[in-house]
Amino acid sequence: MSFKKLLKFAVNNYFISIFLACILFVGFISVFKLFFTKPTYVYARVKVGQGLWWASTQQLNIWFVKAIKPGEVERDLLGEPSAEIIDSRYYPWTSSTNQYIVYVTLKLKASVNKRTKEYSFNRSTIGVGSPIDLEFPTVQFSGTIVDLSQVPFADSYIEKTITLTKKSAYPWEYDAIKIGDSYFDGQDTVFQIIDKQAVDTASLTHDTFGNFTAQTSVPQKYITITAKIKVRDENGQLMFGEEQLLTPGKTLVVTTSNFSSQDYAIGSIK
Repeated sequence: MSFKKLLKFAVNNYFISIFLACILFVGFISVFKLFFTKPTYVYARVKVGQGLWWASTQQLNIWFVKAIKPGEVERDLLGEPSAEIIDSRYYPWTSSTNQYIVYVTLKLKASVNKRTKEYSFNRSTIGVGSPIDLEFPTVQFSGTIVDLSQVPFADSYIEKTITLTKKSAYPWEYDAIKIGDSYFDGQDTVFQIIDKQAVDTASLTHDTFGNFTAQTSVPQKYITITAKIKVRDENGQLMFGEEQLLTPGKTLVVTTSNFSSQDYAIGSIK
């Protein structure tokens, strides 16, 4: 077909011409972005779960926790890395179950809207509180973004000494506690028992005349545990495991091989 005939066809069928021109323009822009635009990388901290921060879902079992490995890479259709697991930290959901709350740090290949300054990952806008879905070669999960940064996170942890106390404990509980027991969160040892003490307790009973006497029907102890703990200082508030606020009187959710913090209250923080 000669150029004159092609031009005449384009003029007589201008709707088709406009449609084809739009397709060519979009294709050109896509190819340009794909091969000539430098990618933007952001860092996200994700709380693994259903993907909606307000949704109440079952916590993760240990087999799932172990499947999330730093260094895993998700790739796009062209085989280029789109997401990488930098690290993974996990903390007990309660002291009496084998389920965990997991936080993953990711490096994401994102696009940025220069007008709104919003980031997008896999064609979805991302920000603190938004859901995110990830598919790595050996594990797939969703979660909620709890922090987003243009540069790698530089978390600063400080070490504190705390006491944990429990009254009316059985003697076998005290005997089971081992000095040196620790909790490893996947990256660091964040809790370690360094001392333990206990005193016997007795109960008071009274007779019909109101006279009180002390007696021990079942041997019980008042236990005090001293431990080293790594926390973050966020504007004067000490945070353990991303979300646990340390204050005297509160309970701390943590476990070791021989110790469960259930029913223990924080006595002091130094």
